Amino acid sequence: MDGREDGQQVEAPQEAGPERLAERFEAHRGHLRAVAHRMLGSLADADDAVQETWLRLSRTGDDGIENLAGWLRTVVSRLCLDMLRSAAFRHEEAAGGRLPDSAGDAGARAADPEEEALLAESVGRALLVVLDRLGPAERVAFVLHDLFAVPFADIAPIVERTPVATKKLASRARHKVQGPPAPMAPELTHHRRVVDAFLAASRNGDLEALLAVLAPDVVRRADLGALSGGLAAEIRGARAVAEETVLLRRNARVAESALIDGAPGLLVAPHGRLLLALVITVEGDRVASYEVIADEDRLRGLTVSLLPQGPADH
Repeated sequence: MDGREDGQQVEAPQEAGPERLAERFEAHRGHLRAVAHRMLGSLADADDAVQETWLRLSRTGDDGIENLAGWLRTVVSRLCLDMLRSAAFRHEEAAGGRLPDSAGDAGARAADPEEEALLAESVGRALLVVLDRLGPAERVAFVLHDLFAVPFADIAPIVERTPVATKKLASRARHKVQGPPAPMAPELTHHRRVVDAFLAASRNGDLEALLAVLAPDVVRRADLGALSGGLAAEIRGARAVAEETVLLRRNARVAESALIDGAPGLLVAPHGRLLLALVITVEGDRVASYEVIADEDRLRGLTVSLLPQGPADH
């Protein structure tokens, strides 16, 4: 990943009364929330984990804690790992991601939808989608090491592995997140540019730009779960597809490009929860066809990773 979000500095231990303890905790709340959100993918669930971390600190106090930042991060990470391992939590999160008109995902029961959307955008919706496909220990190891520069020796006790095994765990997660290590081939780079042009025109509701990027005989197919308002399972022709896309530009506003089954496509992911995937076929400089996948089994069967950095990013 490019860049790291560094953790807090080591603090000297000090005696603290209830008010001072609360002040010291609040100084770390933002960092803990960021860690928990990337692990859980839900702002409300992240806030639950942070609140439980505070309750544990308030019960134990900070007497004897030499590195409060590290102690808090360890506690919140273990809580997140337990939540990720919970079958009930994972079922709730999966179900929550299929509600396009909800205020948020299943975890957003107490979160500000606007704040959740902004946070998902700042983190990267595609990244949150890919993180959601990692195993619990993989996700915790990757988030702590690759996003927050936590040493493997500190992560190992959290995931209950040796530092060497933890490093392998993070490496496996990194491969899933980042996809193939080699730069995109020229044809994939070109494919991505066409997909990005389609996404930009869709977000802007720009009919003329859409007509320019769609092939005259373009075909749009969709799962039944992706259809609403009497839309057809298949439509043909650039104007028909462009006009529908303008009507549905709300979806484009929460979409990001990603590598889907080896080719650039689009993920529609409100709050970082995968709702739809657009598998796009490009011929020449235009979109020849695309399929909107909404079926949960089909979505789970897709291989999704982040697009590698390359010429298309400049």
